[in-house]
Amino acid sequence: MRRVTGLVALAMLAAPAHAQRDYRAAEADRRIMLDRLGIADTRPGADGDPKAPNAANYDEAGAGDPKLPDVLRMRDGRPVASAANWWRQRRPEIVALFDREIYGRVPATAPAIGWRIDKEERVEEAGVRVIKRWLTGVADNRTWPSAQAGIVLRYTVPASTRRVPLILSFGFPEGFRFPGPPRAPDPGPPYTAQLLRRGFGYAVLVANSVQADNGGGLGDGVIGISLRGRRRAPDDWGVLRAWAWGASRAWDVLARDPRLDPKRIGIEGLSRYGKAALVAMAYDQRFAIGFIGSSGAGGAALYRRDFGERIGNLAAGGEYHWFAGNFLKYAGPLAPDDLPIDAHMLIALAAPRPIFIGAGTIETGDGWVDPKGSFLAAAAASPVWPLLGRPGLEATTFPEVLTSLTAGNIGFRQHQGGHNNRDNWPVFIAFATRHLSRKEH
Repeated sequence: MRRVTGLVALAMLAAPAHAQRDYRAAEADRRIMLDRLGIADTRPGADGDPKAPNAANYDEAGAGDPKLPDVLRMRDGRPVASAANWWRQRRPEIVALFDREIYGRVPATAPAIGWRIDKEERVEEAGVRVIKRWLTGVADNRTWPSAQAGIVLRYTVPASTRRVPLILSFGFPEGFRFPGPPRAPDPGPPYTAQLLRRGFGYAVLVANSVQADNGGGLGDGVIGISLRGRRRAPDDWGVLRAWAWGASRAWDVLARDPRLDPKRIGIEGLSRYGKAALVAMAYDQRFAIGFIGSSGAGGAALYRRDFGERIGNLAAGGEYHWFAGNFLKYAGPLAPDDLPIDAHMLIALAAPRPIFIGAGTIETGDGWVDPKGSFLAAAAASPVWPLLGRPGLEATTFPEVLTSLTAGNIGFRQHQGGHNNRDNWPVFIAFATRHLSRKEH
């Protein structure tokens, strides 16, 4: 079995330097939240070392058979019998639970964002005449000048006379390179070329420009501006919710471009950014489609399965800041089964829009994110789509690797390329082309 510790280390190295600093400050902030919750500490997470006493489980026999909350049953036991019940009662109930227990609420003090165009070019890319723009979204920090945020967004659209669809990705600053030896170039054309040749535009939102990926940085960025010098309350927003909120602010400015069709803007992300993309898709119904890659626990994978990453990992010093403080309760004294919600209910918030969920395999190093757990969550979410008049997931049995389940509005595919979205981009683009062509104006 390939060890997953390298994947975790690579994810940490991928963050810009400013997002890696202040580990002691993060631990201090986490300790303050634990004290506020009356928790001595959280349970340890899974260890990537297979020889460790608490080694991550990769055996289906030990994953458990979780009993999930029924996505189509109200908390008081009443069934969700109609689309009206879903929109007026059950969906708001689920959103409120995720707000309070997992991702946190966006406060009324979240800053306004003023956008400026820093540069524009008309060039040729992938054989297509395009217009490229670089934008900065400056957060209004007049209520708390000690914190600041300048949201970095760049996008490229075909120089077409028709409004085109666009996929917005969470990503890194322009020119960013992973530390270590140079990586071999990916085989085949980059996803950006694939999108342009199919008539899509593409955009990249630098997640860390919205909020640093570090608990020691919660006093800065958009969260810091909103807190105005105080510590987070247990239900205040975490970094995943802030990144998703930043994607919504990017949608705001992209929708103003007359070359783009605002009804055909999608969201994409990988790993922790896959988590953020799913949160954005769930909370903001303006996103037309989602591509959620290797998102694991905290994203599309079920919390109630013991496979790969555990809640204890998410509650530790390197990741706790992604979530609301209340989430720490479920790594001690409570357990995953005590959650009133699970990942299938987050996926269900995307209904009836199309959403594509992907991952690599255990053998290629992506077992940490529990690919089967994401599939089971998608299957458990699927009944919401027929309730709203659309087909959901076309299968209930975990498919063989490289099997594309794309006939319904929930797509799923497990590729053999490891922890990446690269190997699923062609399948997703075909999926998106089929669904978004219906919204052509």
